[in-house]
Amino acid sequence: MTLPLVQHAPRFDSNTAAELVEQLYGLKVNASSLPSERDQNFLVTTESDEKYVFKIANSREQRALISAQCNAMTHLSRHGSLCQRVVPSVSGNILEEVESACGDKHFVRLLTYLEGEPLALRTERPSRLLRDLGRQLATMDRALLSFDDPAVHRDFHWDLKNGRTVVAEYVNLVKDPQLRTEISSLAIAFDRHTASFLPSLRQSVIYGDANDYNILLRTDAPAISGFIDFGDIVYSYMAADLAIAIAYVVLTTETPLQTAKHVVAGYQEVVRLEADEISVLWQLVLMRLSMSACIAAFQMRERPDNEYLDVSQSAILSSLPQLLRIDRESARLAFLNAT
Repeated sequence: MTLPLVQHAPRFDSNTAAELVEQLYGLKVNASSLPSERDQNFLVTTESDEKYVFKIANSREQRALISAQCNAMTHLSRHGSLCQRVVPSVSGNILEEVESACGDKHFVRLLTYLEGEPLALRTERPSRLLRDLGRQLATMDRALLSFDDPAVHRDFHWDLKNGRTVVAEYVNLVKDPQLRTEISSLAIAFDRHTASFLPSLRQSVIYGDANDYNILLRTDAPAISGFIDFGDIVYSYMAADLAIAIAYVVLTTETPLQTAKHVVAGYQEVVRLEADEISVLWQLVLMRLSMSACIAAFQMRERPDNEYLDVSQSAILSSLPQLLRIDRESARLAFLNAT
């Protein structure tokens, strides 16, 4: 498996982004850069203080996939306000195409701005907030059960179905020797105790990127305001969305199983987990974190100038060894009794 997208990330400056928004959407704006892994995002603000997000796709991204992301957001907007909405251009198009100075072509779109503070910046995470995270994530997953698009049935390096492949290919790039050894040991245990459950797991279109920078919180209450960045949408294990969310909220807590249990309890208020999903959930959490360490090691070698690629790695480096020591049966029982 190769990871070419990060090498072809767009590199437009803020002034050019503002000019493109005015040209394509008829809005005079100021633009400021937002972090991104393989695309480019800008917060754009009009003279009347209306905010939007202008997204410039990687030059290797296909129109069909970006259209699928837009269609998924439109679908979800009919089931509530958990995500941004797509703003048509002055020509009435959901997607427009622009060319960079070096001749690369990029699809662009404009999204409404979703208010909220990233969960990653909130140090206090009471049980009420964690349960709401699970509840809102399940609400989104339930809505996505009635959505499909051929483009999301894809071979994608962040898909947990590719976890073992990613670890096998990139674990040797992880610089810390202890972490490298422990990730390799997890992969062996995953093959022995988890792989046999995977064919029985429910599959559907999933959001795929519920990391704590993509989860926004309301400022007036300990509750979720929504989810941003649908670039990782994929047809995969339904339980993967929950595993990904848990993976990032347990990184900074001294009570990882209790923290995870609150998220699971909230999720099950809306979508009941099946027995096999509960059995493998913790191992999927660990595999996601291991994938993150491996993919980041590769990407930072390719784009050492992109600070966003290292955003979660210090927390993973310090927390994953302790998380790997949690017995999978203890985790299964904790999640089985999550209410």
